[in-house]
Formats: sequence, C-alpha cells, structure tokens
Amino acid sequence: MSTLTETGNPTGSAEAEPGRPAYRVTGRRVLASEWAKLWSLRSTWITLGLGLLFLVAFGVIAASRYTSMTGSPRMDRDFARSTALSLSLFGANFAQLALGVLGVLVTAGEYSTGMIRSTMAAVPRRLPVLWCKAAVYGLVALVVGTAGAWIAFLIGSRIVADTPAALTLGHAGVVRGLLGAGLYLGLVGVIGAALGALLRSVAGGISVLVAVFMLVPGLASLLPSSWQDDLTPYLPSNAGQAMYALTHDATTLTPGTGLLVFLGWTALALAGAAYRLRRGDV
Repeated sequence: MSTLTETGNPTGSAEAEPGRPAYRVTGRRVLASEWAKLWSLRSTWITLGLGLLFLVAFGVIAASRYTSMTGSPRMDRDFARSTALSLSLFGANFAQLALGVLGVLVTAGEYSTGMIRSTMAAVPRRLPVLWCKAAVYGLVALVVGTAGAWIAFLIGSRIVADTPAALTLGHAGVVRGLLGAGLYLGLVGVIGAALGALLRSVAGGISVLVAVFMLVPGLASLLPSSWQDDLTPYLPSNAGQAMYALTHDATTLTPGTGLLVFLGWTALALAGAAYRLRRGDV
C-alpha cells in the first residue's frame, strides 16, 4: 500500500518554500492591479475619448455660435453675457456624464461579471480596493478633464477673440476656472465609482448619476423661490459649477465654498460605498 505524503504548506506561508518571497498585499500592489484592470478594458479608451470629445467639441461649437450671433438682435440675453471661459466649458455638462458613467463601470462592472470575488479574495480587507479604484480612476478623470478644459479654452478663446466675450489666460479667474473644471470632472468620476460600489449595478449606478446631476437641478426649479435660494446652490451639480464659474452672485457659491460642498458630496458617496462593501456580501 502506498502512502500519500502532503509536501505543500496548507497555510501558504513562506516557510514552505524558503527560496520564495512571501506575498504581501500592499497599497502599491493594489493600485498597480487597479491601474492594469482599468486600461485592459476597451470601454475605458472609448468613454474617455468621448468625454474629451464632448468637452472640446461642444466648447468650440458654443464659441462659434456666439461669434456668428454677435450683434444680432436674436441673441438671447443670457447667452450675450457669456465669456470665453463659459463658452469653452459649455461641454462640461456632457463630459461629466461620460466620465461619471465610466466611474460606475469601473466598480459595478466587476459585480456584473463576478470578478469582484477574485478581487476580494486577493485583498481580503476590501476597503483598500475601493480607495485604490477611486484614486486611480479619479486621477485619470482629472487629467482628461483638465486637458479637455485647456484645449477647449485655447481654441474657443481664439474664436471669440474679437468679440465682447474675449478673454486670455492672463485675466483674473481664468486659470482657476480651468483647473476647477478639471477637478470637478475628476471628482465626478470618483462619485461614479462610489455609486457603482454602493449599488453594485451598472444600470442602477448610471440612473442615480444621471438623476443627481441632470434631473434633480431641473426639478428643484419647481420649489418655492425661498427654498430655491437656500437649497439649489448646494446641489452637487450647482456646487461643482461654482468651482469653475468666472463670476458669482448672491444665488451662487464662491469657488472655495463650492469645492468644499462638492468634496462633502464625494465623501458621502464614498462613505456609503465603504459601508456597503464592509458590511455586505460580494
């Protein structure tokens, strides 16, 4: 009778194979893993490209339309008060959807494919996965948003150079507005990733994202005027727009306050995702 002898170490410790280094889960390795997963998806390249295209194309279209209508009595009064900065960032509302949707896909996509089980088996503490996903994608969305804002402004400012909307990078608030737009789009990406981890559904995450940034501001206009003045400036989309607006009035937040409010919404979304990830089954 032969006897089977177990030569492996069931604990997987380094002592079983003296020449082999022990595997350790570190923040750097988790970041590298999430970076590799992000760029291995075709949807990443397509959606980031769309976000950049929306930001630049709609900004150029808005600037061209303003130039063609300058001096025309048909020009809307609000449109007539536009600046090169506001015209160039006209596409930010469309770019935020593309970048936010990709953020949802980054996290919720793993739940739909079942890959999240392998991810959590490799990183049992769970929360580092969320922080690394949010950090990696937030940085990518920040770079794409900032690059798109600058490209749109450099092209748009040339188009409106001989109009009342003309601005240069030397005008007060322009550089701050361009950087604020990039930061806003980066944080939208983080919120999208948090919603995907919180709801664990691509359709659900995208629905909530669209509702928060597109539908709720419109529905807020149905509130009494006194409520609108007190509540609407603190909505995520309005607070975010204050981060890159050139001018402000009594009904809008200052750039600093808008940033703090939007960071608060981002932290709230991440806190909800962290609680669900820590308490719920994958």
